[in-house]
Amino acid sequence: MNRSRLLPLLLLCMLLASTGSLRAAELTIEITRGVDNPVPVAVVPFGWQEVDPPPQNLGDIVRFNLARSGQFAMTAAVDMLSLPSREQDLHYRDWRIQGVAYVLIGRLERNGGGYRVHYALFDVFRETRLLQGTLEGSESRLRDMAHEISDIVYGQLTGVRGAYSTKLLYVVAQNIATDREEFRLEMADADGGRPMTLLRSREPILSADWAPDGRSVVYVSFETGKPTIFIHEIATGRREMITDFDGLNGAPALSPDGRQVALVLSMGGQPDIYLLDLDTRRLRQVTRHFAIDTEPSWTPDGRALVFTSNRGGQPQIYRVTIDGGVIERLTFEGDYNARARMLPDGRQMVFVHRRRGTFHIAIMDLESGEISVLTETSLDESPSVAPNGSMVIYATREQGRGILAVVSIDGRVRYRLPSSEGDVREPAWSPFLE
Repeated sequence: MNRSRLLPLLLLCMLLASTGSLRAAELTIEITRGVDNPVPVAVVPFGWQEVDPPPQNLGDIVRFNLARSGQFAMTAAVDMLSLPSREQDLHYRDWRIQGVAYVLIGRLERNGGGYRVHYALFDVFRETRLLQGTLEGSESRLRDMAHEISDIVYGQLTGVRGAYSTKLLYVVAQNIATDREEFRLEMADADGGRPMTLLRSREPILSADWAPDGRSVVYVSFETGKPTIFIHEIATGRREMITDFDGLNGAPALSPDGRQVALVLSMGGQPDIYLLDLDTRRLRQVTRHFAIDTEPSWTPDGRALVFTSNRGGQPQIYRVTIDGGVIERLTFEGDYNARARMLPDGRQMVFVHRRRGTFHIAIMDLESGEISVLTETSLDESPSVAPNGSMVIYATREQGRGILAVVSIDGRVRYRLPSSEGDVREPAWSPFLE
């Protein structure tokens, strides 16, 4: 492909994120900061009555999930005075001595050809059971069951729906600028576990976005010799090219109802934002300007898009209504604001904000216009919001290589997800998976 003519346009449109060298690898989590006064919680190793070790240590998975929220001080198993797996074996005094506020116990047992897990959460100081439940499934679903328990416990203790059962998308690359160059679109659990490759290509893969039901993704691929947009069914691997227009085809974003894709096309001479109806394949132009309009993202109600434009001379964030095409500028502070993503409440958005020459992830209250910088790293890009609105995942660089990092909406909790083998870029957090 003649990349010499395409790359300047792509860079200008801010659609091409930097990539490094990577083989497909599992992400690891390094917790760097939590809240000042975390709630003391103990997750007791889940009981297992057989001689052979359990196929999955569910208690460890739940403990790790709660720990990376930054909101809980987790008691190490080696420090526990007792290891109950049933309510009758739980002695509140043991946990009060250690200052633990909540205790989760559980046990795993075989159930025919599958498994059954029992769990219960207790308030130590009130000496009451807060919840209990039983889950069943095959061995392949054990991690899913651990994530589900984590979601339930997190919701009980915080009042916010947990997002541990969600997924992450990210782009990795290997042997860049060599004759063995390869790109991969990877999907993993929210804790980095169970990574799998959805697509591998000798050409770049960009701008992956989830369908609202989590069953499909859209992305830009250069496999045809130019940027084109595909929709990809995760369960079957079925792929379909949905755009192949002249010029740029980029930055796809599926609508909240899954019926339309907002995208950037340059077939009119300059990059503008369009809507593509997935049923009828009808195309409708949303913006018309001689400047660059790019990076569309939907508002939660599906009535408008936020996007990046340099129509004011510098990259800033704007909002355009779908029906009337009314355009409003949202950001005024700073000379570079881009790649906006709305929070589920529709009242705030996160975006890339340049301050004193450094790119950070920031959050803005749309009513007050107040901007708060969330990250302390540099060259931060590609923010994506967890479906419960509590955390933001983004790409950054550390010691010369790309990693993913996560920060809470209030900036108090941070952790990193470096790969064991190289760079990672362009994360996208899935919706809730029912």
